Order: sequence, then C-alpha cells, then structure tokens
Amino acid sequence: MFKGLGGIGDMAKMMKAAQEMQTKMAELQETLARTVVVGEAGAGLVKARCTAKGEITGLEIDPSILVPSEKEVVEDLIVAALADAQAKAAAKGQQEMARLTEGLGLPPDFKLPF
Repeated sequence: MFKGLGGIGDMAKMMKAAQEMQTKMAELQETLARTVVVGEAGAGLVKARCTAKGEITGLEIDPSILVPSEKEVVEDLIVAALADAQAKAAAKGQQEMARLTEGLGLPPDFKLPF
C-alpha cells in the first residue's frame, strides 16, 4: 500500500546533504572574502591586493617609478599587477572549491558557481 515511502528517507538525506552543502558554501564565501592575495608587476615595483573573491583592496606603487615621463609604464604595471592579483584570486577560489567538493564524487573539472 505504501510502497513508495522508502524513497522519503532518501529524499530527507538528500535535503540534509543539500543544506550542509549550502552551509559549507556560505562558509567558503566568507573565507574567500577574508583571504587576501597579492599580485605583482615590475619585479614588485607595483603590488595589488585583492580578496580571493577578486575584490581589489589595495595598491602599492614604489615611488621610484613615479616619474612623469614614465606615466604609461606605471599604468601598464598597475594593470599587470591587478591582472596578476585577480588571476591568483581565481586560482585560490578554484582550489578552495575543489577542496570543498572533493567528497561529493563530482568530476575534478566540475565548476560550481560562486
């Protein structure tokens, strides 16, 4: 009469696992927001800091390169440092996501949205 009720327990397990994953994802988001990576350009003359979520939080420029005639070089170094910081942030985010999902049996290259 109630043959299909065995699936309710499985559904409850799936819902609990989904809630646990949601909690872990929220914790990961907080961790990524607190994790800072530093990108560099020009052998460290320009450094950009950003969170592992990709939010730029700071920029350091060595005063020795602040010469008006070198304006374009400085601009290029800033862009390169920002790109480096964002690439490192993305890599850190992927690394943390892989660590979180490794027990789920998902393929290694499976991408979950942030």
